[in-house]
Amino acid sequence: MPKYGPAFGMMETSQTGTSSNQVIGSGTLAHKADGSLSKVAGTGSVVLSRDLTLNSVLLDLDSGKTIGNAEECSGLYILKEHHDPQEQPQMAVSGANTGVCYGLLGDNLPPPHEVIDLYKRNNIQRMRIYAPAPEVLQALRGSDIELMVGVANEDLHSIGTDMANPYSWVQTNIRSYGNVKFRYIAVGNEINPPAWEADYLLGSMKNIHQAIEEAGLGNQIKVSTPFSFMVLGESYPPSKGSFRPEFRSFINPIIRFLEENGAPFLFNMYPYFSYSGNTQYISLEYVLFTPPEVTVQDGQFGYQNIFDAMLDAGYSALEKAGGASLEIVVSETGWPTAGGTATTIENARTYNTNLLRHVKKGTPKRPGKHIETYIFAMFNENNKNPELEKHWGLFYPNKQSVYQIEFSPTN
Repeated sequence: MPKYGPAFGMMETSQTGTSSNQVIGSGTLAHKADGSLSKVAGTGSVVLSRDLTLNSVLLDLDSGKTIGNAEECSGLYILKEHHDPQEQPQMAVSGANTGVCYGLLGDNLPPPHEVIDLYKRNNIQRMRIYAPAPEVLQALRGSDIELMVGVANEDLHSIGTDMANPYSWVQTNIRSYGNVKFRYIAVGNEINPPAWEADYLLGSMKNIHQAIEEAGLGNQIKVSTPFSFMVLGESYPPSKGSFRPEFRSFINPIIRFLEENGAPFLFNMYPYFSYSGNTQYISLEYVLFTPPEVTVQDGQFGYQNIFDAMLDAGYSALEKAGGASLEIVVSETGWPTAGGTATTIENARTYNTNLLRHVKKGTPKRPGKHIETYIFAMFNENNKNPELEKHWGLFYPNKQSVYQIEFSPTN
């Protein structure tokens, strides 16, 4: 949520319904809408709906009510914060529509409860994990972090062929954690023919969905599957986007399933790889959201960054496949800091900073619509190969940030 926003005066909220996201000293004075001063106990969040959470909300020390503003600035109210110069600066990840993927392929990662605290301190409100690790789910209890949890590829045969297995999976990994805010179940990851898992993907999705529905959770938790960008046979210009002909009999029934159940199309989308494999044709500025003007003109739509072009190519492919009503959720994107072409800390910082600003705006084809996005990844993971795969983290395993992300939204 931006730190700038309209004043909403005094709102009632319970002490237990707020969680501190940023450090504000107890007793700090802040201006209320009526111009008076109030002592601040700290900051918290107010959940207005499934998709809207107000963050950096001040808590009145005396009344227990929240103060939705701090200091007036051109008709808006800005929350002014003081940070201890000795304190490790925190990454200002903002916006309820942005999450971070939490991978576990490292032998030096902090324990899950410390990871959850790191998410909270940095106001990261959504998480993706790739399998239902019990220690992570336990740490997420009561955290208010919305979760995308994966079903491992290797489990698809058992889940897709015997209904007892999805019932068991949902009971063990979802229903047993009633105070975890599950948002999506991602069945498999980047599965395409001719992989054997492709034969069981849709059946597994239907079975997990049935188990979720029978548990009474169908309105809360949506079932989908993440695709890689390689499912597109054509992507340039974006209006020509279409799925590979050899994948259509595989992907079209999945699109129907997603439409019928109000679930999003999950897309793992990496402008980095588009650039690193085509540096002679694609400029770094176009990939980092930094060109001064339109780079690609596609009919009525002008594109200043490849992220929008890739996403709109996905929307064009869905339209051609009869899935125009679907929303695309970017289930992975990011930039590595070492191990390959243009893998610098500065480039990673620039990409992810500009990404966080940009996803609030939509694309030329879908303007004004926030793009739900998950940054890959939370940590550098030393058990991954090749070398490039080890360096996608926003944080080192010691919980120090690899680089600072400065988020400066405008209204």
